[in-house]
Order: sequence, then structure tokens, then C-alpha cells
Amino acid sequence: MAKKKEDPPPPGAPAWTATFGDLMNLLLCFFVLLFSMSSIDAEKYQQIANSFANTFSIFQAGGSSVGDGVMVSNGVSQLSELSTYFDSMGMTQEGERDNTEATNNSSADDEKASGSPGETEAAEIKEQMEAKQLEASEQLAEMIQETVNEEQLSHEIDVDFTTQYVLLTMNGALLFDSGSDTIREDALPVLDKVGKILERYAASTIEIEGHTDNVPIHNARFADNDELSSARAMSVFHYLVDNTVLDPANIKHAGRGEYVPVADNSTPEGRAKNRRVEIKIYNELSDAS
Repeated sequence: MAKKKEDPPPPGAPAWTATFGDLMNLLLCFFVLLFSMSSIDAEKYQQIANSFANTFSIFQAGGSSVGDGVMVSNGVSQLSELSTYFDSMGMTQEGERDNTEATNNSSADDEKASGSPGETEAAEIKEQMEAKQLEASEQLAEMIQETVNEEQLSHEIDVDFTTQYVLLTMNGALLFDSGSDTIREDALPVLDKVGKILERYAASTIEIEGHTDNVPIHNARFADNDELSSARAMSVFHYLVDNTVLDPANIKHAGRGEYVPVADNSTPEGRAKNRRVEIKIYNELSDAS
């Protein structure tokens, strides 16, 4: 029996291509719709393009490396890594700009909080200078204290120091009778020893100050405590000038009256401490030297 001939295929493209074409059209419309709904950051796009051109030369020719020598031209399997890498590269310039602005803002805040650079530098220089002055006074005080101990004057003289000077304090009752500016005879040996100590530092500025308590005084010689304290400072000054080789030009003297107490004037003990004579020996770095 003869085999029936098959009908020839209809002319034109196969029927499935129409369905496939419809699907492609739908996908195209879908992505066009997504694209129309998205927005492009022109600045970021330019940064990415600059990163390509300046860093990788990817637009000039050939494959370019990403990361540690992986070639872009090796295949699409690196697209996810490439996207991440380029995103970070595109943010580099923006990040650097943000960091610079943050640093500038921080510096400005610091300057506002601590003052201008000139003021800060001046404060640091002043602090360093004060530290050196304090060190110089401390060394001077140690030498003077050693001499005071050798001369057995530790009970008559107190030694202290500041950034400017070393302070020798003598009790007023040791040097003077009440209401008098005449140095007691039994105090002269003490002043002689003090004079020897001062002669070792004759080149330094020396200041003698007289101090009293706040008990009012009024007698035929002194109208008040100011005059009494000044007279006592003058008496010590004249004695030292007459009995040492100290240059009077380097010695200052002043009466401070009752205005700089070191103890409470309401007690006898406190008033006794306030009646005193102070001798300041300025160090070589002080303002008065």
C-alpha cells in the first residue's frame, strides 16, 4: 500500500516565534518602564567614568584589572564584583571631600574651644617658661635650705619658693620689740648669717618686705602699721647694706602693713606669724631679675 504524503509546512516563520516575539516585546516594555521610573545621578555617573579613565584606562583599550589582577575581559562572571568595586571607587572622591570637610570643621571647632593658634602657642610657651622658672627656684631653695641648716637657722628662718623667687621668712618678734623698728641685739647674729647667704646670690634681685598684724598702732613715732612695716623693712635693708658686700641697687624694700596676712589675726598665734620680715631672692629667670 502506498505511503500517504505528509502535507508541506505552511509558508513563513514557525508559529512559536510569534509567541516568543510577544514575550520579548513584553519584556522590553517592562524594562523600558523600569528605566523611565528610575533616576540617574549624573554626578555619580561622572565619578564612575573618571574612575574608569584615570584608574583603569578601561575606555582606552584592552582589558583592565580589577582588584588583585583579575581581568575585566575574562568574562561576565565578574560583573557582581565589578559593580561593587566601581561603586566604591566612585565614592572615593566624595568620601575624601566629606573627610576633608569634617577635618576642617573639627579644626575650626577646636580653635574656637581653645582659642586661635597664636593664643594656644603663647599659652604653651608661657607654661613652659613657668615650669623652667619653678625648677630654677626649687634648685635655689634647696641650696639655701642646705645653708640654713648648716648655720642652724632652721628655727629662725622658713624657706619657701615660687616660680619667681625663694622666700626667707623671719619672725618679727625675733627681730624687733613691739612697736619698734630697732633691730634687737640678739637678732644681729641671725641677720649676719642671712647676709652671708644673700652674698652668694648678690647678682640676683633681693626684696625686703615688712609685715604686721591688724592690731592698730599709734605712738609718737608711727601713725599706723603701714609706717611701722616700712620702717622695719628699711632697718633690715640698712643693716645688710652696711654689713655685707650687697649692692644696694639690687635690693628693694617695702612695707606691706597688715594687708598680706599668712595666718588668722583673731588668735595670738596667728598675729605672731603675721608680724614678720620676708626676704625674696629672685631666680635668674624671673621677671624681676
